[in-house]
Amino acid sequence: MRRIERVFVILNGTAVIAGLALMAVVVGWNVAGRYWGGFSLPWSDEVARYTMIWLTFLGSGLALREGAHVAIANAQEALPGPAQYALRWAILLILFGFFAFMVWVGIDYMNRMAIQKSAALRLPMRWVYAAMPAGFALMIVHLALIAPRYLRAGFAPGDEAARG
Repeated sequence: MRRIERVFVILNGTAVIAGLALMAVVVGWNVAGRYWGGFSLPWSDEVARYTMIWLTFLGSGLALREGAHVAIANAQEALPGPAQYALRWAILLILFGFFAFMVWVGIDYMNRMAIQKSAALRLPMRWVYAAMPAGFALMIVHLALIAPRYLRAGFAPGDEAARG
C-alpha cells in the first residue's frame, strides 16, 4: 500500500510540476515576444490563468499531506490523549464530508458552465471548472491515505513520522 501511495504522490506532484512548467514557458514566451519581437500571444494570459487554477486544485492535496493548509493545532494539542484522538476523528469526518460536498458542487458548477467558452482559446469552460471536482477528489484520496498517520500523531511541526 505504501508503494501505491508513493506512486500516487509522485504522479500528482509530476502533474503539478508539468503545469507549472507549461505556465512558465507560455508566460516566458509571451514576455520575450513582447520585449524582442513587439508581439504578444493573445491566448497566453488565458493559458496561464487556467493553468494556475488547475495547479491550485491539483496541488491542494499535496499541501494537505504536509499540513500546509491553515490549521489551529494548539487547540487539539492542549487536549488530553483520548480527547485529541476524538477531535482528530471529528476533523477527519468533517473534512471528508466537506471535500465530498465540494466534488458534488464542482460537478454541478462544471455542468452549468458547459456551454460557455473562453474568450481567446474558445475552450469549453467545463474543462476549466473541472479542476474543482478533480482537485477535491484528489484531496479525498490524499486524506484517506494520511488519515491513519494523522490519527496517531497529528501534524506537529517537525514531526516527520506524522508526515509520512
